[in-house]
Amino acid sequence: MTLNNNALALHTWTLDTTPLTKLLEVAREAGWDAVELRRLDFDRAEADNMSEAQVIDLVGRSGLAVSAVGVGYGWMFADGDARQQLLKTFERSCAAAVALDCPRVMSAVDRVAGEVSQAATSVREVGDIAGRHGVRLVLEFNALAAQFNTLESVRELLSQAAHPAVGLLLDTYHLQRSGRPGRGFAELEPDEIAYVQFSDVPREGLEPDNALPRLAPGEGAVDFHGVFGLLADKAYTGPLSFEAPNPAAWQRDPMDVAREGLAATRKQLSA
Repeated sequence: MTLNNNALALHTWTLDTTPLTKLLEVAREAGWDAVELRRLDFDRAEADNMSEAQVIDLVGRSGLAVSAVGVGYGWMFADGDARQQLLKTFERSCAAAVALDCPRVMSAVDRVAGEVSQAATSVREVGDIAGRHGVRLVLEFNALAAQFNTLESVRELLSQAAHPAVGLLLDTYHLQRSGRPGRGFAELEPDEIAYVQFSDVPREGLEPDNALPRLAPGEGAVDFHGVFGLLADKAYTGPLSFEAPNPAAWQRDPMDVAREGLAATRKQLSA
């Protein structure tokens, strides 16, 4: 099996300084199959007096599929009023995903540390919200987080939560930075992999608390032959989302960045 039929999505963080209306045009004209939206995209639109319904209409009219809709971060260990607000925001993202015919919402783990039991309870709670909407939460470990910074730690969390509406997100950037290069996720069962994001990691100049810059595949240290090969071996059929925020790229023509990223991705897939 190959990954040539998997949908290729452009994550909006990759073109962070490009307004959403323009970004959608760029993604479509560059040849991407889909986009991945962040909660921030809705928040920025609201600040520009655009309602959530108008954003959904705008994206729907673009002709692009939506691979995932991001939720607000911090729900894992939040409490009190802050938690209730985050859960309401989570529900809004689920509703937006449904309106956009998108089967998943995406969240990274909290950057701070806490009790695993509390995190598992939170995962079950948001899993219930996702399940009520008929979507699935895909949870990403963060190599720079204080606690859930490895594949092992997030698998343990998901196992303890044991919620059918929550699955594992693999990100090549965080796999590489956490010491899991190339085929370093071979122990996963195929049905554990719910979603994939990808970008390359610079070979030098990495900072301990900085997840930028990220590069197009083939420009850094990630063994994409190994990564894509193993995903194919595991018969992964979901989207591949190109999440490569880079301040240098944000200063360039977004069409060039989008086209070059897609060409680099297809080159690695064909290899």
